[in-house]
Amino acid sequence: MSNPQAIRIPVVQVPPHPVWPVLPPEEKADLKGRIKTLLAGQNAVLVAHYYTDGDLQELAEETGGYVADSLEMARFGSESPASTLVVCGVRFMGETAKILNPEKRVLMPNLAATCSLDEGCPADLFASFCDQHPDHAVVVYANTSAAVKARSDWVVTSSIALPVVEHLQAQGQKVLWAPDKHLGHYIERITGAEMLLWPGACVVHEEFKGFALDRVRRLHPGAAVLVHPEAPDEVVDQADVVGSTTQLIKAVLEMPNREFIVATDEGIFWKMHQLAPDKKLIAAPTAGVGATCESCARCPWMAMNALQNLEQVLITGDQEIEIDPDIRAQARLPIQRMLDFARERGIGGRQAGTPKL
Repeated sequence: MSNPQAIRIPVVQVPPHPVWPVLPPEEKADLKGRIKTLLAGQNAVLVAHYYTDGDLQELAEETGGYVADSLEMARFGSESPASTLVVCGVRFMGETAKILNPEKRVLMPNLAATCSLDEGCPADLFASFCDQHPDHAVVVYANTSAAVKARSDWVVTSSIALPVVEHLQAQGQKVLWAPDKHLGHYIERITGAEMLLWPGACVVHEEFKGFALDRVRRLHPGAAVLVHPEAPDEVVDQADVVGSTTQLIKAVLEMPNREFIVATDEGIFWKMHQLAPDKKLIAAPTAGVGATCESCARCPWMAMNALQNLEQVLITGDQEIEIDPDIRAQARLPIQRMLDFARERGIGGRQAGTPKL
């Protein structure tokens, strides 16, 4: 493991959580109707991440779009016949869509919606780190910029990171991992692989604390604990299931427990409730209470996506993803390698007769 003190990453400025006005039902229905018309008129499809607002997830499904984790978002965007992809999520998701589909227009409700992992891994600093360790396979999490992806050998999401590292380990390769130190350490512990870790962290998952989770578990002894591997070890160690967003949703659907304590962004509750309305979901506690926590288990950048600015970008087209062609071409290689690896091993994708996760 790398010494986090050896790499000085920039301090990430976490924005205030945006507050959107609550729309009366009639006004919301009218707004959704206008958006549906705009999507149809522009041959556009809406792709939303599980962490976005439930109204956006619902609208994506109502209009033939898709709600998914970042791996499936990338796959769907590539397979869709739409000429415009509207990505509700954070910037790296829009960039990934553009990298894989340079011929398509890719819009986002707000291009300022970034990610603490992305912001904490500047391309120049990361390239220098890679240059110091040329004997390592460079594996980067999808939560990174196009330029960082272009410097990598592999791009992975949380749903495919373990099998990719196991594959590299079987080939005798050492791994340089970026940017999430908690996910990297989790993979390192599970696989026993030799890994150098970039010292980044997700502002949402970093705030889950083991001592607080232990108290909630005592109050709900029958609840299963579901944890995203971006959380710290002290939280992961208490989990009944550790996995990607899709894997956590699957656990709620298939496990017999009636209650679940969930340690990831609360935006995921919309899909969990949709698929398992009889299950009780309990948000895992964060470090702070109210105004004293930075994220309070909701990503402030994901919250920059709303029905209001979705309509606006479809009218103006001013929030379009643009990537330097050389960077885009180089970044496509490790992303395509991930998608090919997933397809060859049957990882992810919709299976006939199973719920759409």
